[in-house]
Amino acid sequence: MRITNKIMQRNNLSNINTNKVYKDILSTQMATQKKINRPSDDPVIAIRSLRLRSNVTEITQYYSKNIPDAESWLKITEDALSKLSDVISNMAAQCTRGTNKPFTTTDRGTVLEQLKLLADEVYATGDADFAGRYVFTGHRTDTPLSFLSEQERHYTITEQLDKNALDSFTSVNTGKVLDINSVNYDTIDNGAGAQISEDDITSVDVHRIRLAYNDCSADAGAIPEISFVTGVDANGNITTQKWADATGNAKYQIEMVRYADDPYSQIGKNGKDVIYVPETGELLFSDAAYKDLMATKDSEATSNVNEGEIRITYQKSHWQKGDLRPEHYFACEADKVDDAGAVVKDDQGNPIRLNYNDTYLTTNAERQVIEYDVGFNQTIRINSRADECFNHGIGREVDDIINAMQTVLELEEAQTNIKAIKDKLDEGDTTGHEILQKQLDAVEKALTYAKEKEQKMFEGGITAFQKYLDEANVCVTACGSRGSKLDLIKNRSQNQKTTYETLKSENEDIDITEVAIQLTSAELTYDAALMAAGKVMKTTLLDFI
Repeated sequence: MRITNKIMQRNNLSNINTNKVYKDILSTQMATQKKINRPSDDPVIAIRSLRLRSNVTEITQYYSKNIPDAESWLKITEDALSKLSDVISNMAAQCTRGTNKPFTTTDRGTVLEQLKLLADEVYATGDADFAGRYVFTGHRTDTPLSFLSEQERHYTITEQLDKNALDSFTSVNTGKVLDINSVNYDTIDNGAGAQISEDDITSVDVHRIRLAYNDCSADAGAIPEISFVTGVDANGNITTQKWADATGNAKYQIEMVRYADDPYSQIGKNGKDVIYVPETGELLFSDAAYKDLMATKDSEATSNVNEGEIRITYQKSHWQKGDLRPEHYFACEADKVDDAGAVVKDDQGNPIRLNYNDTYLTTNAERQVIEYDVGFNQTIRINSRADECFNHGIGREVDDIINAMQTVLELEEAQTNIKAIKDKLDEGDTTGHEILQKQLDAVEKALTYAKEKEQKMFEGGITAFQKYLDEANVCVTACGSRGSKLDLIKNRSQNQKTTYETLKSENEDIDITEVAIQLTSAELTYDAALMAAGKVMKTTLLDFI
């Protein structure tokens, strides 16, 4: 077979081009330090690279963003809960101080001032936020836990309680002894036309339920409704009925009595079996009504509903700065307001109403839990809900203790004033002395009752605050446990990140030393091919003729 110059040229050019392509591939690998430049270079490496890059990106998101965010959220939550525990511990300490004897007027004033400051602080702690998101308000991270300013907004609130919400306390009726002064001491009467005496001072034990709020609506149509859970219907909905007798008629009428009219002395009298006190947010019960409520109990036959639940629906419109917002705790309705706080109305001029937490009244209550993705198919809860730790009862307990102490301080001041009036009175004014002595005896009797009540309030406060402290500590522990779990996840994520990055590098990156040697060899081969081709191509057929 005759080999022509043309064939030789083509073969040389093909070999030179092959060497050049191989050299270019190695040069590109050295420049990019990657094994392939396009998927077609090696489809297996390309597919594996896509998978590994996806894993590295995902684990980097977890390790560099989600986990640090979760750590910050948990840290802020834990700090707030620890502060809450400290505040409640101080409240319990003040109650313990109050039970010690002797407890002087100065001591009482100091404890009173301390409790007021602690009460202001306890819920302010719940407005802690992380990057502008409130940490204790569930999914409503743009809404603070408490009202940040005084405002008017109408709410209809349904509290879900049980018989454990019932308690008993002592009410002291001081009559008009606090109104006595140097001008009217000889003319003031007990309201029935007689002089003030010990007989006007009474003490009565009262059964009650404290609602979550005081200063509730006092309109004629704002009297609370009490209903009971009776079971579940065929569709799985909870059934309720109002407080009724066997015939379906209202068993007890709820009557509103204002605080100034001493509702505590009226309960159980003249048919008053249930009294609503809007100023204090209390429902008072006669002995019969109390026993009726205490008879409620959960049925063991149903696990998804509590037949011992007592539902109380009431209204409140005026809110003070620091009041807890009902939408974070209860099923409720509220007027819609704009950014300026004005009520939004529809075309007919009626306020638009918003519903909150409808599911709380069903068998599928949706609690607002926030979870972060912190690993492959792994999440962790980061939030603690307000209803788990910032209990309304903390502030209500403080209010009761403060009121009891305030009454004692006022009676002590009245006692001092009457003694001063008596000392200044002429010795010959026997009538004046007799009047003042009766008034002094009445004040001393009231003071005895008030101090006994105060003592009971302090003793009860120790127990109550210990319960709230236990709840706060449980939340602190749960938050700490989540933090510990997150630390373990973080360490594992760090190891996974290192592993995936190593696998990705082994799959994509070149061995620079090996490729450098191959590139040098390819360059030498390419240069040699050029030199050989140059010499061979100089020889033609004419050289052999």
